[in-house]
Amino acid sequence: MNDSVIASTLVLTVLLMVGLFFFIRASTKDRIQQVRLISKQTEESLLNQLRQYFGERAYHVAAIDAATNQVTFEGKVRPSLFLAIFLSLLAAIGMLCLVLVISMVLPSGSAFWLSLLLLSPLAGVFYWRGAGRIEQVSLKVEPIEPELSFSSSPSSDESAKSVIIVRAHRDELAELQRTLSLSASE
Repeated sequence: MNDSVIASTLVLTVLLMVGLFFFIRASTKDRIQQVRLISKQTEESLLNQLRQYFGERAYHVAAIDAATNQVTFEGKVRPSLFLAIFLSLLAAIGMLCLVLVISMVLPSGSAFWLSLLLLSPLAGVFYWRGAGRIEQVSLKVEPIEPELSFSSSPSSDESAKSVIIVRAHRDELAELQRTLSLSASE
C-alpha cells in the first residue's frame, strides 16, 4: 500500500480517537440550565405538587430560603449500566481501529499494539465514577400578577397563576415540564 495512504489513514484515525476521547469525557459533564415555567395552578398547590413530584424521584429538601421563597432539592443520580457498557464498546472499537492502522505502519510490534484493547473498559469505569453524583434542583415559585388590560378577552398568559424558576439538569427539566404539564416562558 502507498505510504501516503497509510499516513493519511493514521492521521484520520488519530483524529477520530481524539473525538472519541472527548465524547467519553463529556458523558460525565453537568448540563445545568435555568428555565422559567408557567403553571395554571396557585402557588400553594404548585409547591405541594412539586414537593410530591421530587419526593417520588428520590429527591429530598436540602434547603429552604424563606426570604427569597426558594427551595433546593438534592438527590443522588445513579450511573447507567447500559451507557457504561456502550462507552466501553465504543472505546474497544476505536482502539481496534487504531491498532489495525498502527500495525500497518509498524508491523513489528503487532502483539503489543493489540494489548491496547485491554484499556477499553477504562472508559466505562471513568463514566461510572463520574456520573454517580449528587444533583441539586433549585426552584422558586412566584405568583403572576394579572396585568390590567382594556381588552375584554383574557390572553393565555393572564390565566396562568404561577411561574417557576428552576435550575437543574436539562433532562430533569424536560421530565418536570412533561410530567406537570408546564409551559415554558419567554
